[in-house]
Amino acid sequence: MFSKILIANRGEIAVRIIRACKEMGIATVAVFSEADREALHVSLADESVCIGPARVQDSYLNMPAILSAAVKTGAQAIHPGYGLLSENARFAHLCEECHIHFIGPNAELISKLGDKDEAKRTMRAAGVPVVPGSDLIPDEKAALTAAKEIGFPLLVKARAGGGGRGIRLVSSEEELIPAFQASSQEAASAFGDGACYLEKYLDPVKHIEMQILCDNYDNVLCLGERECSVQRKHQKLLEESPAVCVTQELRTKMIEAAQRAANAVHYRSLGTIEFLMDNHHNFYFMEMNTRLQVEHPVTEMVTGLDLVKWQIRAAAGTKLPFEQKDISLSGHAIECRINAEDPDNGFAPSCGKISLLHIPGGPWVRFDTALYQEYSVPPFYDSLLGKLIVHAPTREEAVRKMQAALAELVIDGVNHTAELQMDILSDPSFLDGSYHTDFMEKREKLC
Repeated sequence: MFSKILIANRGEIAVRIIRACKEMGIATVAVFSEADREALHVSLADESVCIGPARVQDSYLNMPAILSAAVKTGAQAIHPGYGLLSENARFAHLCEECHIHFIGPNAELISKLGDKDEAKRTMRAAGVPVVPGSDLIPDEKAALTAAKEIGFPLLVKARAGGGGRGIRLVSSEEELIPAFQASSQEAASAFGDGACYLEKYLDPVKHIEMQILCDNYDNVLCLGERECSVQRKHQKLLEESPAVCVTQELRTKMIEAAQRAANAVHYRSLGTIEFLMDNHHNFYFMEMNTRLQVEHPVTEMVTGLDLVKWQIRAAAGTKLPFEQKDISLSGHAIECRINAEDPDNGFAPSCGKISLLHIPGGPWVRFDTALYQEYSVPPFYDSLLGKLIVHAPTREEAVRKMQAALAELVIDGVNHTAELQMDILSDPSFLDGSYHTDFMEKREKLC
């Protein structure tokens, strides 16, 4: 096991990883920007190193500075959290060159699965259902030819896209070229790769993802599914597990597909297979995330497993001591993301000093956050303030528990989305489980 880990991240996920390390007896190193000097993760870690100015490009994406901090402090491994450098193959490769363990899959796997075009071809060859679509499109003429074969509506998707960037919905031939150009330019700017492909647009559809955990001994475990269909502009707002639409028979099929996907690439570490599901319960591989997910706590709640600890153990070479038959889902969990945004003002980002903070409590209520009273939320980073997670024996009770927890949550000083989450939880289509990925779009049109 590692004796010291550097956490190459900030905010709630850095705090989450530091706490897991403390429980495992592992020393921690925090890195921080000048804007995060007073951040909670800095004070919780055993050591801390400033890696640059406020801008994320100059600090949390500054690979030489992070690696220098790891070498200087004697860290044996780096945990990238989610976002930032967590799926950056070059960073994983640089860690290997510096003889520092990257807590995640190796650079080759990250690169292979980050290329959505190659990932889909690999899954298709492995017998995993894949959304109908094209290979990479070399030019606009080829885009028109492929679009006619696939049919409208369709999606233009960037090979290296993520977080909703590089995706455009196209309803007609006239919209195709502008959408293709916009997706390519956006992806090139955000990820340095403007290559795009086309994919059949499925509507209505649910977003169901399967959590997997793999060790270095060819053990591939699937830890059940998460329903992630409450989204706005492809950004998830609320997640739950298990999914209302997934029967035990369907779950077994999805587990087998997820295991085939992992085995096809000889996957190691924690990962997530993302599927789209239509109203006939046909499911299709969308992509594979090679990192810890924001919504991992709902899986922890229903399985009783600490995913961060097992991710670290897998990276250290520990063999999983349990098998698929040992995995069972108990009760129901819901996670609401609380973002520093103003839903009444076009979801404009918000920042400022937290003048009053009250965190809800009670059995099976959890708030993953880096907030504290008098903390100043900086304007430079992701808007996530925290994740409110609850667990109960039934979905109905979990909904009521979440409503009670949201009503108790107080975060004064910034605008945030807690009231929006209350509205979502009381929506009839959410309550009966019939919601799809267009849930928020329909709500906004009604408003």
